[in-house]
Amino acid sequence: MQRLPRSIQRRVAQKIDSLAKDPFPRGSAKLEALVDLRRIRVGNYRVIYQVRQKTLVVFVIRVKHRGDVYRP
Repeated sequence: MQRLPRSIQRRVAQKIDSLAKDPFPRGSAKLEALVDLRRIRVGNYRVIYQVRQKTLVVFVIRVKHRGDVYRP
């Protein structure tokens, strides 16, 4: 996340913090190709994350520009 512009870092951090209250916010989408992963949009960036229901934990997997986030 340190490679992102500061303004985007703040917005991404706020969005990640909001996942603690609601891990399935409006606008989030389940990724079909990847098991149990979801994505949320932050401008032109995407946050890929996983929710573990049993432990109530949200793992942020990746934060990248929308053109690069789905590439291995």
